[in-house]
This record gives sequence, structure tokens and C-alpha cells, in this order.
Amino acid sequence: MIDRREFYDTRAVFRPRESGRFYHKLLQKYFAFLVPPHSRVLEVGCGLGDLLASLQPSDGLGIDFSPAMIEAARQRHPRLGFEVGEGASFAIDRQFDYIVISDLVNDLPDVQAFLTHLRQFAHPRTRLVVNFFNSLWHPILASAEKLNLKAPTLPQNWLSRADLNNLLHLAGWELIKTDTRILWPLSTPILEPLLNRWLAPFLRHFSLTVILVARPRPRVPIDQHYRCSVVIPARNEAGNIEAAVQRTPEMGLGTEIFFIEGDSKDNTWDEIQRVIAKYPSRSIKALKQQGKGKGGAVREAFAVATGDVLFILDADLTMPPEELPKFYEAARSGTAEVVNGVRLVYPMEHEAMQFLNMVANKMFSLSFSWLLGQPIKDTLCGTKVLFRSDYEAIAHHRAYFGDFDPFGDFDLLFGASKLNLRIVDLPIRYRARTYGETNIHRWKHGWLLWRMVLFAASRLKFI
Repeated sequence: MIDRREFYDTRAVFRPRESGRFYHKLLQKYFAFLVPPHSRVLEVGCGLGDLLASLQPSDGLGIDFSPAMIEAARQRHPRLGFEVGEGASFAIDRQFDYIVISDLVNDLPDVQAFLTHLRQFAHPRTRLVVNFFNSLWHPILASAEKLNLKAPTLPQNWLSRADLNNLLHLAGWELIKTDTRILWPLSTPILEPLLNRWLAPFLRHFSLTVILVARPRPRVPIDQHYRCSVVIPARNEAGNIEAAVQRTPEMGLGTEIFFIEGDSKDNTWDEIQRVIAKYPSRSIKALKQQGKGKGGAVREAFAVATGDVLFILDADLTMPPEELPKFYEAARSGTAEVVNGVRLVYPMEHEAMQFLNMVANKMFSLSFSWLLGQPIKDTLCGTKVLFRSDYEAIAHHRAYFGDFDPFGDFDLLFGASKLNLRIVDLPIRYRARTYGETNIHRWKHGWLLWRMVLFAASRLKFI
């Protein structure tokens, strides 16, 4: 029987093969995409500390059970902290924003005990980022090792995504998203970027490494409540304004209804003023939009709304306002960090959505599920709910995707995915419009939406 500590102490002075060095450089790039710089980061199984250092943490701590590895890591990266410890039993009195586990779960004697132990170092907003080998590569890696083309390893666990998802669930973690990377772990000009950047996103079942992002399963006090702001962009919607107020329920510690009117051809603005005067007991505010598009309207209103939880409600009322408490409860309880309405589950009223629009929505849902690494069934439902703090973080990083989304739906979903927020679909019963006409132009806006999908793919997948 090979002693595990002795084996890895020996590896501390081992000069890795060129293929191994290149593979780890690729991993550093992918982890840096998922872990924002200047975060508090814990890496367990840190080895020589190179991955931890590449993440540029404000507070970085590496744990490894090999004293020789830790000594070498301290010499290589004196700015960071390193401690000797067993993965399932080390003790520190700190919590971190990100816990990073790279190529370790394949080597652990008890993965569930290890994942359970990590919970004590996580606060409610912590993200666990873990990668492990795709079991399909087992014979390839075993052959490479026998041919002395790969560094030797101890006998490995070969876990599927379903296996690790189940172990995360048992250990009190909730999976947020899944990704796969690396079709070609060798530094080969032309071939390597072609395979890893452009083809790997489409061949996820064949990639070498699987990357999962998870969060602690929420434990929210049952009496925790928040102030709410329901933002209603309104253009040519005069006939729906009063009904929106009458049908929007009071939620949480109080509900602010915020109309933002943009360049209406009817008397929408006058109707908003009339309704504000008629319902003095309700907290109703109004704003004239300065820019264009629903996305711009939402951003302007969110900037001045006062609630802790921000809602978007379309003024056409095709999403019944009476269902908003479901969205509030999903956010309040911690079940979701972004609650996304879904119109494609329950039967719709006749003519609520045209056939071609339905087809386009289903195509977008497949594209987004692939892009974001978590299932999204309906990208264009107008109702989305999130906490103000999360929205502010999305807005802060908006330049990463650009500012050309006229609807605001993609802006929120792309931003939430980049920040590793938990998006949850909430089915609603979609109603037919009773007043006015849609502001959506099928072909013009459809082409713009596909352009945004392609651009987002370049920032989320082809990296």
C-alpha cells in the first residue's frame, strides 16, 4: 500500500511534464473567469499554490495535507497563507467568498465527508468551485501514464456529474451551474485553441474536466422579510395602469409601485398621475424615461427605487400581478437569487403568444441553458425578481457584456450567470393582452436578440 502523504511529499519536488504545466495554465484561466479578483479565497488541496495565486485574492489561504507541498508553496507565494491540514478535518476560524477545489475529489477517500466539512467555512453567499476529471477520459489518462506521458497518480475516484451533484446535495450544497472544458490538454499551435476555445463548448460530454459551481443550501429565518419595489415600464398602456395598482398585492415590509413611462402616444402619463391621486394609501411613484427601450426604463427605475427586493412587471398584465407573492417568497426564502418567470409550462389563453414567438422562445431557452450552464426555460418573460444588492453587482459589471439590450432580460441573466447567482424558473399562467398592442417587433428585435446571444457566447463560452 502506497502512503498518500509520502507520495505527495515526493511530488512537491517533482518537475511536472510540459503537458501537465500547460493543463494547469488552462485551469487557471477558467478558474479566473469564475472567481472575481480580490475575493476571499480558500483552496483545499492547493499543492504548490499556483492556482490560488493566479486568482489574485485579497485574502488567500491554501490547505494541503503534504508538509513538503506547503513549504514549497510558502516559498513560491509568500504573500498568501498556507497551512498543513487534512481535507475533511482541518480547522480554521474564518469564512470565505470562494472555496476552490481543483482535481482533488478524484483523490479523496470520502468525498461526502469532505464536502460536508467545507460548509463551516462558507457564509450564505459563498460559492464552491470544483473541477474533476471526466470519467470518459479514464482509459486515455491511464494509457498516458503507462507510456510515461503523464505524471503518475494514486488510484482515482471516477465521478460522473450526477455523482458529484448527489454528493453536493447530501453535504448541504446546491448546484448552481455546470461547465466542461479542455478537449486537448497539450500546447499545440492552432490545434489547441481550435479544440479548446471553439469546439469544446459544443462537445461537453467529451471534455477532460467538469467544472461545477455550488452554494450552501439556504437556511433563512422564516420571519425574515424585506421592502419591495415593483417597477412597471409603461409605454402606450393607459388602459392597464389602474388595474396594475389594484391587482399588485402588498408584500413583505411594504410594496412600492414604480411606473416609468416612455414616449407614449396615448395618455399613459396623465393616467398614472390620476391613479396616484386616486390611491393615496398605496406607495406609487412615477418617472419619465430619459432613454429608450424597456431595458433602459428598468435600469432608470431601479436606480431610484427604494426596495430591498426589485420586481419587473410588464404593464400589459399578461403576467397576473396576483402571482408576484410567489416570486417574493422564492427570493425571500433564499430559494433563488434571481427569480425568472416562465410562460411555457401552463396552458396559455388563446392568442396570448403567437406560434412563431413560441418557437423563438423555445430556441432561446435552449441557447441560454447552454450558455449559462443552468436550465432556463423562458428568457423573455417580462417578470424577473432579484435583490437590490445583486442588481447593483450586475450593474457594476455590465461593461463585460456591453449595454445594448433593449429589453433588460438578457442583461440580468448574463450578469447573474457571470456572478454565479442561482437563477430559478417560476412558472406563471400567461394571459392575453386586454388593452393596446405589443411593443415587440418580431423580426427586428429577434435579429438583435440573436446578436446578443452570439456576443454573450464569446464572453461566456468561447474563452
